[in-house]
Amino acid sequence: MSRKRMIYEGKAKILYEGPEPNTLIQYFKDDATAFNAEKKAVLDGKGVLNNRISEFMMTRLGGVGIPNHFIKRLNMREQLIKKVEIIPLEVIVRNVAAGTMSKRLGIAEGTQLPRAIVEFCLKDDALGDPLVSEEHIAAFSWAQPHEMDELIALSLRVNDFMSGLFAGVGIKLVDFKLEFGRFFENDMQRVILADEISPDSCRLWDLETNEKLDKDRFRRDLGGVTEAYSEVARRLGIIKESQQGANVVDISGASK
Repeated sequence: MSRKRMIYEGKAKILYEGPEPNTLIQYFKDDATAFNAEKKAVLDGKGVLNNRISEFMMTRLGGVGIPNHFIKRLNMREQLIKKVEIIPLEVIVRNVAAGTMSKRLGIAEGTQLPRAIVEFCLKDDALGDPLVSEEHIAAFSWAQPHEMDELIALSLRVNDFMSGLFAGVGIKLVDFKLEFGRFFENDMQRVILADEISPDSCRLWDLETNEKLDKDRFRRDLGGVTEAYSEVARRLGIIKESQQGANVVDISGASK
């Protein structure tokens, strides 16, 4: 495939012009960042794993009626996706206290929350993606009231589905971040899930040991980042174990 014009480069992904109208190519980099990019590294193979895991999750979510931008995987690092107008909010769903919630509220990390809690952050790297309220969102028109209803409803549906999916393979879904966009088709506009779903955007703990299988291994200098991502992919059935027991990524071509 000939390289298309670059549209946007983020911390972990690059977006290129797609081959058809209203499409983009999403490229997954090996770059890892934390603390608003104050900490950086390149982790060989991370982009390949995130591409495969996100493909799996978006496909499964689409199968239960959750609209998203994924069209198909093109190769080991690229996906064809629908072009959307990103809503400038990060939606965070929390099932267990961890990370910034524990720091802000003084709740011990690992405390099961009484119910799933939905939080919103403004997408603004210069400001450190600050936590915002629904009042802020309404006042500054970052999303319309009907869009907020959809964001919350879709996020909770994603949480219900993913919690069960991960629990079935021995993983606790602690929390995760979602992004949404406005997809325009003819005269119709609807809100759909965008960005990615991977260990970069989810906190995933082993159900028995609470071992971290996500980006916190990079944030907290625990090591074994790509090994943990590979373990998530192995449990989901995305990659296979070699005869020697090592995790290997099956990159034998694009999805059909």
